[in-house]
Amino acid sequence: MKSTESLESKSEVGEASADRREVDRPVRLCRPLGAYALRGLAFHEGAAIALDAARGHLLRIDLATDVCEVLNNHQVGEFLDTIGLAIGPPMDGGTAPSVWFARDRDVCYCHWGEWQPKVLHQMPDWIEGIAIYRSTLYVSSERAGCIYVLDLQTGQEITRFYAPGIGLENLVATSEALWVCDRLEQTVYCLDRATGLMNFSVLTPYESPTALAFDPEGTLWVAYSGEEPYIRDNPNDPDPLQVAFRDRVTIGPLDYGFYPDRGYALSNGYRVEMFYVEEISPLEGVDFTLLNALEWRIALPADTDRQTVRSVEPVGVPFEIETLPDGQRMAVFKLGTIQAGEGRLFGWRAIIDLRGIRYQLTPPDVERLPAMPEEYRDRYLVDNDDLAMDKPTVQQAAREAIGSETNLLRQMLSIRNYVYDRLAYRIRRSIEPPDAVLERGYGCCGEYVGLLLALCRLNGIATRTVGRYKCPQPGDRTQVALYPDYNHVWLEFFIPGFGWIPMESNPDDVQEGGPYPTRYFMALPWNHVEIAKGSRFQGVTVGGQSLAGLSELKVGDLALNHVRFRILGELPPLSQQS
Repeated sequence: MKSTESLESKSEVGEASADRREVDRPVRLCRPLGAYALRGLAFHEGAAIALDAARGHLLRIDLATDVCEVLNNHQVGEFLDTIGLAIGPPMDGGTAPSVWFARDRDVCYCHWGEWQPKVLHQMPDWIEGIAIYRSTLYVSSERAGCIYVLDLQTGQEITRFYAPGIGLENLVATSEALWVCDRLEQTVYCLDRATGLMNFSVLTPYESPTALAFDPEGTLWVAYSGEEPYIRDNPNDPDPLQVAFRDRVTIGPLDYGFYPDRGYALSNGYRVEMFYVEEISPLEGVDFTLLNALEWRIALPADTDRQTVRSVEPVGVPFEIETLPDGQRMAVFKLGTIQAGEGRLFGWRAIIDLRGIRYQLTPPDVERLPAMPEEYRDRYLVDNDDLAMDKPTVQQAAREAIGSETNLLRQMLSIRNYVYDRLAYRIRRSIEPPDAVLERGYGCCGEYVGLLLALCRLNGIATRTVGRYKCPQPGDRTQVALYPDYNHVWLEFFIPGFGWIPMESNPDDVQEGGPYPTRYFMALPWNHVEIAKGSRFQGVTVGGQSLAGLSELKVGDLALNHVRFRILGELPPLSQQS
């Protein structure tokens, strides 16, 4: 049964005014002055030391002021295009610490204060990450797909581990763990230092993590290096406002929490204000005699493992909350009769806490699963959204996508990779069924989702859509209005005995033919807002009947939507929360 509760004024929201309080904790991001491409990070005597590969600078960075000092003033040419950074014990009988980095295939070191590199060992493949713990040296290689474990003094190989991701990786070692950041995967992995087995992994709040290190207090800092677009004002051009790109380098603490009993890990979070407002703006030719006893339903944000709704309140028109059988909450606006020339604004404002999440399940965890609930079969294994599951091309694709694989997680990954192999991403105004999308060979995020849903459901995997908006990144742009360019949908698949797991639709389809990262497989970044899970985002009824059933009108024929975000601040560290 549906339940409805009134929400007629701000005082009935439930401490809405208290939930408006902005997060006081500042975003502790360092933007080092004069840095272009940080490829290594370490701490020495309490100070951050970074390697700028673009300039060959070994930098001492004040994380509080962004001020940088070049340490290797006369040897910058020796450090150009180097990568990885670690501080080790004295070498060659000296007393000063050793500084380690990689250059092409060479494992290099120099003495602190002298900065004259020496080659200890040459590896069979190009290398990137360097880490040291006591007498052990760890070296990562994207080309080899592994992490070499070497004797620090001799360079002799002791063993090697599989690299956890597919991108360029940087390393740092502690007494118990080997930590890895992968630039393409946007992920930090915590590995057992002795075996290389995965302890857990978390998403980073920003793209392109290129280095990581622990400070003396035990905080894990991550460096990010990439480019950002901006509007350049060129007064000499007839069209003075132009899109340009500039280097974006930041260093920030990674907040993480691993909850093995819940099966996931969380990372940095932000408190966000979100508006969703509809403006009545009918197209010409709309028959207003139809628009009486009008009710407009808009889905509300959900509470999930990574998302907490702090408050929600009406904008423009009071609403009632209708709870669907699956728990989805809808805001119901009773608009009555709409007349020609009438103007209205209505919607909601929500304060939401958002975090990155990564579920930690592995294929062995899903080998013996209980039966799927019968009601899920009737709802999430059927063609209830123009999925063309009866078309021979789609059925053939479903068989090809999994081959002989029987493990649910491997099936999901195989289906995702199959879709990525056959589609390229294009923004489109309309969504066509999966058979047409397969034939066309490209699609928008909604068409990716439709094809994924069809192939999963034909293989007996319960799936549903989720959406609908992403807060524009990056997270350090607080207290300013942010407007998403598009809506967005992804999906969740059901694991009996565990629950619903997210999977992005198209963002990991980043290179032709793969390999594809698993950045957003069983994971979501902090900026996704979960609103509609397996149900429509909004709908309109007239006199109790669906608008679509009465006429050819669509919701978009009647109104324009306005979506706006504001990042109020970074959430306190997970260690400070109960």
